[in-house]
Amino acid sequence: KVTSSSTTSEVIAKALSDFGLTNVNAEKYSLVEVLLISNVNYTDRILEPNEYPLHVLRQQRKESVRSHRVTRFYLQHKDDPHGPSVSLFVGNLPPGPRTEKQYEKILFQDIFKSNKDLKWDNMDVIYYEHGAMVLVYNDSDRATRAYTILRQAYHDQKQLLVLMLPNIQPQVISSNISPLLVFVNVKSGGQQGAELITNFRHLLNPHQVFDLQNGGPLPGLYVFRNIPHYRILACGGDGTVGWVLSCLDNVGQDALCQSPPVGIVPLGTGNDLARVLRWGSGYAGGEEPLALLRDIVEAEEIKLDRWTVVFHQDQDKRLPTVPEINSGKSTSAVRKAEENRKNIRKLNLPPPSITVPLVSQEGSTSEDKTEMFVMNNYFGLGLDADICLDFHMAREENPNKFNSRIQAKGYYLKTGIRKMMKKGGLKDFTRDIVVEVDGKRVDLPQLEGIVIMNILSWASGANLWGHEKDEKFNRPTHYDGMLEVVGVTGIVHLGQIQSGIRSGVRLAQGGHVHIRMNNDYPVPVQVDGEPWLQPPCDITIIRSALKATMLRKRKSKIKRRNTEPSVFFPDVDDDSKG
Repeated sequence: KVTSSSTTSEVIAKALSDFGLTNVNAEKYSLVEVLLISNVNYTDRILEPNEYPLHVLRQQRKESVRSHRVTRFYLQHKDDPHGPSVSLFVGNLPPGPRTEKQYEKILFQDIFKSNKDLKWDNMDVIYYEHGAMVLVYNDSDRATRAYTILRQAYHDQKQLLVLMLPNIQPQVISSNISPLLVFVNVKSGGQQGAELITNFRHLLNPHQVFDLQNGGPLPGLYVFRNIPHYRILACGGDGTVGWVLSCLDNVGQDALCQSPPVGIVPLGTGNDLARVLRWGSGYAGGEEPLALLRDIVEAEEIKLDRWTVVFHQDQDKRLPTVPEINSGKSTSAVRKAEENRKNIRKLNLPPPSITVPLVSQEGSTSEDKTEMFVMNNYFGLGLDADICLDFHMAREENPNKFNSRIQAKGYYLKTGIRKMMKKGGLKDFTRDIVVEVDGKRVDLPQLEGIVIMNILSWASGANLWGHEKDEKFNRPTHYDGMLEVVGVTGIVHLGQIQSGIRSGVRLAQGGHVHIRMNNDYPVPVQVDGEPWLQPPCDITIIRSALKATMLRKRKSKIKRRNTEPSVFFPDVDDDSKG
C-alpha cells in the first residue's frame, strides 16, 4: 500500500508488482509527475528516488485544487526506445489521391516556408483516405515550435487539426495484459458523451481516452499500433462503432494487433448493434463508469460478419448527372434526387470504409460508375430508407431538436404518420425490382420496402425477422455467413413490426444477394443508417474479407471485488463463437 511515507523508489516497486512485472529491474524505471494542461499539452517532471509522491500531491492541493485534480504519476522506462522523439498528428489536409511529395509541399513550402528548420525528421505514416499524417521530431523544442505553427495554420480555408501524441512503451505491459483504448463521441447522447469522457479520464490513464471530435479514431489507433493485445471501447451510436471499424480496416494491417475486440457504450438513437451484443438499448447515465469498465473486463469475444455492398450503374440506364441536368436534358425530380444525395453525403456521418465516386461527369470508365460500402448491420431499399432519409435531412437542418433518443423516436413517429396519410408512396416499386439470392430469383409480393439484415435488431430494436420457427430457414446469427432478406408491406405493417405485433415478410436467406433496379426513378436506400436517393443500378451484397471481433456482454456476471480497476485488462481468449 502506498502511504505518505512511501518514497518514489517504493512506489515504482509497488507499481511494477501490480502490473505483473516482477522480473524487471526497478532501477531502470522513473516515476514521472504529469500535469495535464489540456487534452493534448502537458508538462512533466521526473521525481527524485527519495521524494514522497503523496507529499507532492498534498502540496499541490494547497496551491491549486485544479492542478491537484489533473496531476498523474506514470512509470517511464529510463531507456525510452522512442528516444526524445515527439509525434504530431496533423489532420484536415486534402484527402488522396496524393503523393507524399504533394503533402510535403503543402506543409514545408506553404506552412513552414519561413521556418525551414522545422522540417520533420520522419513522416511516419500518411492516411491518404482521411487527409491526415503523423510527423516525428527528434527533439521536443522543434516539435513544440512546429506544433504551435501548425495549430494556427489553414489550408483550403480549413484550419489544420494538430495533436501531440503520447508514446506508449509496450515493454512495460505484461504479456497477460490487454490495455483498453476508449473512443468517445461527445456529441452523442446529449451531454452523456461529455460526462463519460471526463469520468473515463479520471479512472484510466488519460492517454487511453480519445475524443472522436479531435481527429476521429486514427490518433488513438496510431498510439496503440505497437501493442500486441488490446481492447477498444466505443462510446456512441452504431455509426460511431462503424467509424472505428472502418479506420481499423484502413490501418490495422500496419499494427501488431490487427483486429482488437470492440465493446460498446450505446449513446446513439438506434443502437441496434449494441442491442444484439447485449450492451443495451441506450446508456441512461445511471450506471457508474467503473461498472462499465468491469463489464468490458468480463465480456466475451465474438465474431461479426461484415458485407460489401456494391452499387454498379450501367451507362445506358443511368440517370443524368448534374452537368446534364443543368443543360436541360433531365427533369427537376432527377435533379432534386442528385442534390439530395449530395446533401446526405455532407451530413456529419462517419465515412464508409471503401468508397469510389458513383459516376464521373463523363461517365467514361466502369470504375467511375461503381461505389462500395462495408455493411455491418443492414441494407434497406424503399420504405425504411425513405423514413431514414427524412430523419437525417431534418436532423441536418435542426440538430438541436434531436439531442435525445425520445426526440428522435418522436420524429420517426411523426414521419410515419405523415407517410401513412400520403397516398401512392412506394407501393409499386417492387414491380421494377428483381432480387436473386444465391443465384435463385425471389418471388416478391407487393411490398414497399426490402431490408437485408446481418443482425437481428432493426430500427431501434425491432425484430424484423421474427421469433417463429420455420423449417425453410436456418436460425439466423450475426456470424453464420448468411443474410436475411425481409419485406415490409407498408407504413402500417412497419408500425406493427416496431410495436412487436407482427414480423416482416420472410423472403430468403443466403450468402450472396443481387438486386436489379429496372425503374426509371431514384429509390431511397440506406446502408447502416446512411441514406440517400439511389438512381437505377445493380446492387450486389457479398461477404467481405474484412473481419471484426466484437465484445459481447455476459449474461451472468462474475462476482466482483470492491477494488479500483487496473489501467489494464486481462486477456479473454476467443472461444470461437462465430
